[in-house]
Amino acid sequence: MIRTDSNHCRIVAESLTGQREMDEKTLAALAVLDERLRRLKKLGGVFSHVAFSPQVEKVRSHEYAVSIGR
Repeated sequence: MIRTDSNHCRIVAESLTGQREMDEKTLAALAVLDERLRRLKKLGGVFSHVAFSPQVEKVRSHEYAVSIGR
């Protein structure tokens, strides 16, 4: 499970740094991480303040704009 988690992070990180294209695999990895972040925030306390970086948020907003425009 740890390997899978790190793969999602690695895919998104490589896309943000330009080492790989921003493709469907990146968006799928981001969706998994987004769901995990939502579950983490539900725990409350200090976890409620955990957030994606501004760069990831920019990708997320673009993803939703593309999905709506289809």
